[in-house]
Amino acid sequence: MARLALRDIDNAPEDSRPRVEAAQKSNGFLPNLIRVLANAPVALETYQTVSAINGRASLNLAEREAVQITAAATHGCGFCVAGHTAVAEKKAKLDAPVIEALRGKTDVPDPKLDAVARFTEAVIATRGAVADEDLSAFKAAGYDDQAALEVVLGVSLATLCNFSNNLAQPALNPELSAYEWSPAGQ
Repeated sequence: MARLALRDIDNAPEDSRPRVEAAQKSNGFLPNLIRVLANAPVALETYQTVSAINGRASLNLAEREAVQITAAATHGCGFCVAGHTAVAEKKAKLDAPVIEALRGKTDVPDPKLDAVARFTEAVIATRGAVADEDLSAFKAAGYDDQAALEVVLGVSLATLCNFSNNLAQPALNPELSAYEWSPAGQ
């Protein structure tokens, strides 16, 4: 059982309702993340706004999903790992070994996505104060200053979602059950 209320169209705060309706229509179901964030209309608005902005980044979908899965795995958010695994598989068309490496925080068989994952981990671990070597390695993989800042953007988005889910502890939607994940040792 979730520790925070799971809202829907009928019981969400008035300012959240249009966003909840849009999310349900867009996804074909109402993700429990949206149901949690609906408790705070500004949190839901921030999530949806920053998600849309992140979608316009120069990083492609596979790279953005590498950031999201890596951040979620780092933050121990099983809900977000599952949700982004679904996107990585269905929309970004990432291969299973790449997805499993991202979920397991191990070496990714795609060198560019591995660079994104390692840089994401460095950004989180150092709160952005990455070592020169980490930034250099990221750039050596073909990325630039814009991409580095877009990883930070992705981490900020992930932090909102991961921490909200970790706080609320909602159940995984049945639509995501095939992608279930839990931190090692739990």
